[in-house]
Amino acid sequence: MIRMPEPSLSPVRSIAKRIVYALIALVAAVLIVYAGRGGYRDVNGDGLSLLDSFYYATVSLSTTGYGDITPVSASARLINVLVITPLRVLFLIVLVGTTLEVLTERSRQAFRIQKWRSKVRDHVVVVGFGTKGRASVKTLLGDENIEPSRIVVVDTDQQALDAAAALGLVTVHGSATRSDVLRVAGVQRAKAVVVATNRDDSAVLATLTAREMAPKAHIVASVREAENVHLLKQSGANQVVVSSETAGRLLGMATSTPVVVDMVEDLLTPESGLAIAERAVEPSEEGGSPRHLSDIVLGVVRDGQLHRVDSPQVDAIEPGDRLLYVRKVTPADHNE
Repeated sequence: MIRMPEPSLSPVRSIAKRIVYALIALVAAVLIVYAGRGGYRDVNGDGLSLLDSFYYATVSLSTTGYGDITPVSASARLINVLVITPLRVLFLIVLVGTTLEVLTERSRQAFRIQKWRSKVRDHVVVVGFGTKGRASVKTLLGDENIEPSRIVVVDTDQQALDAAAALGLVTVHGSATRSDVLRVAGVQRAKAVVVATNRDDSAVLATLTAREMAPKAHIVASVREAENVHLLKQSGANQVVVSSETAGRLLGMATSTPVVVDMVEDLLTPESGLAIAERAVEPSEEGGSPRHLSDIVLGVVRDGQLHRVDSPQVDAIEPGDRLLYVRKVTPADHNE
């Protein structure tokens, strides 16, 4: 149900690594046999040379075992049991690693998932990886600088999950309207939940389930119709974005003032140009007017409530306020 991103490794490097591990196991076996060559008997009766040790290690690790060289002393047999046999198993695992890797994939994934669950805190759960979900993830990775491993995508479409996994995101297959699926995604420990489903009814149920499991998480949801906004807020969404109305407004503006639409797109695109950002008030700015700052301030957040910059409630900046302002973004800033 849950899948962790796999570390990328080229086939050539993977094969080279396995060959190196196999050679290390072979050399270790040769040195052990050669060091204890007095405890081995050769059918020729002339003792074991270094070449004989290589020969014995090769046929032993490959499980060929012709029997022409055998351990006869108690110490040699004990070393075969405790050292040569584990090396033989390691040798086979390395050479047949492709097959065994498939067989052990579930165990490795289970271990990684258990490790991830024990450490993950304050992550972001994204419900739905369609157009809206991908755009929100792009913003989280770019403007918010959140690590891919701290974003969990929940979706029922396996192709969408494959695309998310390719970005290094943690994926969970299932419906976010079910509490057991959200529990696997660790929503109870998430700092934020983004609900970006394609249907409003699914968004309502997912929001309701997420809020019940994560009372303190910040939940933002997208709906297609404005008439469903109150349902999302009653279900526990902190913020609701009406995708159809927002797109409609931009379409209407584009007919008369297309440049304004370009500016809005620029503000909403964090890669370069201008972007809307939030920052804390500096001590030197306290007591002053937000309209007289060097930054272009759009609003002031006070006690969790947003006030427009021309609102009389925020004529003077107070300690603890946060400013919404227009920030200039350069490609270098984005890369950082």
